[in-house]
Amino acid sequence: MKSIGAFLLQRLVAGLLVIAPVYLSVLLLLKGMGSLVGLVRPVAALLPDWLPREELAALVLVLALCLLVGLLLTTRPGRAMRTWVEHAVFDRLPGYRLIRSLAQQVAGKGEETAWTPALVEIEDALVPGFIIEELADGRCTVVIPSVPTPFAGAVYVLDRARVHPTDVPFTEAIKVVTRWGHGAGGLVQAMERTRDMRISPGAPATPARTVQPRAP
Repeated sequence: MKSIGAFLLQRLVAGLLVIAPVYLSVLLLLKGMGSLVGLVRPVAALLPDWLPREELAALVLVLALCLLVGLLLTTRPGRAMRTWVEHAVFDRLPGYRLIRSLAQQVAGKGEETAWTPALVEIEDALVPGFIIEELADGRCTVVIPSVPTPFAGAVYVLDRARVHPTDVPFTEAIKVVTRWGHGAGGLVQAMERTRDMRISPGAPATPARTVQPRAP
């Protein structure tokens, strides 16, 4: 009974991680529309009576504003302004940089190094995890996700030698966790390829310690 309750709680958290951003985005959109209703009332009067005129005009204005900001961000002044705003405002918000890194990993962008997929040595096992940051003393902060909820788990600070990055997309590593480990062989192969690429040509390879996965 306890395991069923834990499973339902994990599924609830996983659902919230999907629903909450969508819900907040809708709330922000509705708030923006409500703030602009008074401004668009003269334009809305030109629309047919059978349409929700003020709300429709406000929605169009909000979407146009979002498009305009997106276009501005493709220019050099726009990128400079975004960088300044992020450093001056958003970076002061707790968790903003980590959430931004996570979003960029999901989108397939390589601008951020946080949430890098890795296999981590925990006792005698290789455990799928994500590198959050590399510390000045050479150690790494890693997150070990719980199964099957990838965004809940434990945080470890480990020696760099025990953390093995895997050259796989973030979404592929997430799938391994959500599928109860199915497909972990691809992570092991990616770890071995990454390790072989770091060995200098002609230099004697140092035998790596073999870590056998713990039997279930």
